Amino acid sequence: MTDTTHATRILLASRPHGEPTSENFEVQTGPLPEPAEGEVLLRTIYLSLDPYMRGRMSAAKSYAAPVEVGAVMEGGTVSEVVESRDPSLAPGDFVLAYGGWQSHSVHSAGQVRKLDPSRAPLSTAVGVLGMPGFTAYAGLLEIGRPQPGETVVVAAAAGPVGSAVGQIARLKGARAIGIAGGPDKVAFLREIGFDEALDHRSPTFKDDLAAVVPDGIDVYFENVGGHVWDAVLPRLNTYARVPVCGLVAHYNDTELPPGPDRSSRLMQTILTKSLTVRGFIQTEFVKTHYKDFQRDVAQWIADGSLQYKEDVVEGLENAPEAFFGLLKGKSFGKLLVRVGDDPTL
Repeated sequence: MTDTTHATRILLASRPHGEPTSENFEVQTGPLPEPAEGEVLLRTIYLSLDPYMRGRMSAAKSYAAPVEVGAVMEGGTVSEVVESRDPSLAPGDFVLAYGGWQSHSVHSAGQVRKLDPSRAPLSTAVGVLGMPGFTAYAGLLEIGRPQPGETVVVAAAAGPVGSAVGQIARLKGARAIGIAGGPDKVAFLREIGFDEALDHRSPTFKDDLAAVVPDGIDVYFENVGGHVWDAVLPRLNTYARVPVCGLVAHYNDTELPPGPDRSSRLMQTILTKSLTVRGFIQTEFVKTHYKDFQRDVAQWIADGSLQYKEDVVEGLENAPEAFFGLLKGKSFGKLLVRVGDDPTL
């Protein structure tokens, strides 16, 4: 139950070196913030935990500014309007916001998007119908461009992005191969319709991959890097497309990996196979793809063509530990923290 008189916040206390620890966070409790004219006070229901947050903890130059030490950790949220000083929103409305790791937040009304709980469960606004789902949809269709009969391989395939990538690939007539960690995740991928599913922890992983892609790989959706990328690279076909969404295997690295510099081998492969390797941030495709994404994915969910799984952790105080597990591949599905009661359930 959310405290109605005080707000709880989780701050970035220090920047991690390598793996984040509990010492990098600070829990702070204080009075509820008050909205000004044109603003709303929100009560957080769901907080989305995502791998990109590790980058926000670092001061290294990136595509977005880092979280400042002493500031609330960033994150997407589904929230309920508690108090409104804008006529476009009323108490009891549900909104998508960027409230961060806290029980309450204040935003201008123009910074949030009203949600219709009759259309889909509220949690999906930060999952399959939110940023992860849109990342899969836009990255695959704009960069990967799978054609009927082609082979699409996706890493971290049991996660919210990877699971959507594989299912959308199949909806477009391609063959979908999912790579995940552990037998439960592999079984889940087969249940939701992947043509093949592989465990990257298997000692025979490289051979297993070679066996299921006898004609090579046309699209590889990269979420991980590491030894999965090493196994995939030699299997890429001429003109293969590689949307680079994430490299979670390297987010806690503090130095370059040991061994020889293999960048020249990579560049030679890109050249000789005419590969397209394209990094992207999903926001760049909002103007061109978001409307179609909302229409298509809502329909696919409604008719059962696209399934999703959520991993819900109870209590804001458990967000750091859940985040540590996310970076180690322990979460299963879209990782959410239920910060407060969901009155639609």
